[in-house]
Amino acid sequence: MKVLIVEDESMAAKRLSTMLMRLEPDVEILDQLDSVKTAVKWLSSNKADLLFFDIQLADGLSFEILNQVNIKTPIIFTTAFDEYAIKAFKVNSIDYLLKPIDPEELQNALGKFHQNFKKPEPQQPNMAL
Repeated sequence: MKVLIVEDESMAAKRLSTMLMRLEPDVEILDQLDSVKTAVKWLSSNKADLLFFDIQLADGLSFEILNQVNIKTPIIFTTAFDEYAIKAFKVNSIDYLLKPIDPEELQNALGKFHQNFKKPEPQQPNMAL
């Protein structure tokens, strides 16, 4: 699973990365970005399987990213503010986690991702005759 983290607080980004690696040993964190501007640039030419967006970034709200780039990738929002929850669920959000992120809530959010968005493994043909 390839993940992009957009978080302007370095400690929060590091904590999320650590939690993800514990819960999903095969996770590949493609990048950690800290602003709307860098996220727009990255998403304009790169793809991930799952996005983690903090809502309030140094240069604006992460919703501004969605206004500038057509994103089809599922998003898990992470924030200290509950006031943006309704807006988050009107976009590609699969969950809305309040900081500090609870590991069990993160695991549940990842479960939603796997259940609803992960492509099934290709079936191997049965070679037995």
